Amino acid sequence: MRVILAEPRGFCAGVVMAIESLERALDLFGTPLYVFHEIVHNQVVVERFRSRGVIFVDDLEQVPEGSVVLYSAHGVAPAVRETARRRRLRAIDATCPLVTKVHLEAQRFGREGYTIFLIGHADHDEVIGTMGEAPHAIRLIESLDDVEKIDLPANAKVAYLTQTTLSVDEANVIIEALRRKFPHIVGPSKEDICYATQNRQEAVKALAPQADVVLVFGSQNSSNSQRLAEIARACGKPAYLINHIGELDPSVLDGVDTVLITAGASAPEDVVQKAVQWLRERYQAQVETHTVREESVHFPLPRELRLLPLVP
Repeated sequence: MRVILAEPRGFCAGVVMAIESLERALDLFGTPLYVFHEIVHNQVVVERFRSRGVIFVDDLEQVPEGSVVLYSAHGVAPAVRETARRRRLRAIDATCPLVTKVHLEAQRFGREGYTIFLIGHADHDEVIGTMGEAPHAIRLIESLDDVEKIDLPANAKVAYLTQTTLSVDEANVIIEALRRKFPHIVGPSKEDICYATQNRQEAVKALAPQADVVLVFGSQNSSNSQRLAEIARACGKPAYLINHIGELDPSVLDGVDTVLITAGASAPEDVVQKAVQWLRERYQAQVETHTVREESVHFPLPRELRLLPLVP
């Protein structure tokens, strides 16, 4: 069996920053330590932190007053920050800077009187946080059908933003539909879909034609991981989104000559390496790494952590 490892894959700079933030917060404050929502959308990562005493909550009312709480990489709405202040929580903001960029764009467009079309998925933490920045102005667009249902006049003052982890191709289809309906629509100065999402999608598009099966490591609630599996299927390849190799039905590899492996932006590399070892042991796999894009992005820790020394 031939195994192709897609590069880039796995952790993006935003996820690295969020996980390092939680690690440093554990060193500084110990447990119990609270995180608003999952630190990243990956079951393996979340369970590892939970086993170390981290408590993940979806409501800050669950956090005892005066406690330390860390905001996840997906960002939070202003109402969440206000709740944290009211409850005297020590908040550490591990929001990915690329998500913060979208929040700032939503604030600006809202102040300037635009109706904002946010392209994304309704139940995603990032979308919920972004909509909270200008709830009076933002309308969620999930599909072309939603574009057709827009009832604003053709000369309405409108803008668009996108969730950072969408499929580039699918987002562009919706953006083009919005532009046909509103030729004067404005958008962000730089596209919102993050570099890592685009790079991982590009790698799958480039490499999937060589494979018989595509394995995507990531969790079901990870939007960018879901998009990787969808892109592989759009290339005509069976694709399986799994947290770890133990979730894979080995029968899907019967008669398979070439497997492409990639990982979502919140999936840890050790999960990939365990899968590679399993394939080597079971199928005598020959492993190749194919690099489609180089990445060198790094985000600093939140200022709340950079300013604090570690306790000896």
